[in-house]
Amino acid sequence: MVNATPLFNQQSHFDALNLQLKALSLDDLLRWSLWTFGGKIAQVTSFGPSGIIILDRLAKLSPGIRVITVDTSFLFPETYTLWQDLQDTYEFQLDIRRSDITPLQQFQRYGNRLWESEPDQCCQIRKVVPLAQSLDGLDAWITGIRRDQSSSRARTQIIEWDVKHQMVKVNPLAYWDQVRIWQVIRRENLPYNSLHLEGYTSIGCAQCTKPAEPCGDERSGRWQGIAKTECGIHTQVESGSIGKSHVLPGRTH
Repeated sequence: MVNATPLFNQQSHFDALNLQLKALSLDDLLRWSLWTFGGKIAQVTSFGPSGIIILDRLAKLSPGIRVITVDTSFLFPETYTLWQDLQDTYEFQLDIRRSDITPLQQFQRYGNRLWESEPDQCCQIRKVVPLAQSLDGLDAWITGIRRDQSSSRARTQIIEWDVKHQMVKVNPLAYWDQVRIWQVIRRENLPYNSLHLEGYTSIGCAQCTKPAEPCGDERSGRWQGIAKTECGIHTQVESGSIGKSHVLPGRTH
């Protein structure tokens, strides 16, 4: 039976627990998360390769698990196609969250192309606020972020306290790298966004996403040309730059 009282808070010491969790397999780590938080945990994903690996395991360990995604109304057609592919493949409860402000209302209130004039405000409206609303009532959320994705994520831990949302954040693949991710995608023949075959290594809104820069990190295709690396959902951490060569997916079917 899962304790009804939250087991963690901002004062909790996660260092020792992270050492223990780092030694677990992905399945065992997810089993621990499901047992610890019960019905008060959900996966949050934009269905990048990391998120799909986690979803593949969660859907088998806990069929019908709640999976939250944010629809900004500006996503690529290929992203919506992937959603349908995943729903046809796995048994999970897809919780799609959207802003209370429609794209037309956003244009009327803030002018055209807010993502260019005030990109942080656009992300706040279309992503950050809807996600915060979806986390209400949870004690923990599971993400696919990894340390090698960008310098702002270089200190990510497997389990940590999410100050912004006042809950536990579980990052099962924190120590995985891009090579390992695509090895699993290919070996298990998992679905993925077809845009990855066109040089996109991190996929968000269509107007703010381009193929990755040749020598950039995995998120170098996001918000190119401006000093922005995160939408605001994930806490940013100052760290040294991490550069990785990109791995081509090479799907087997």
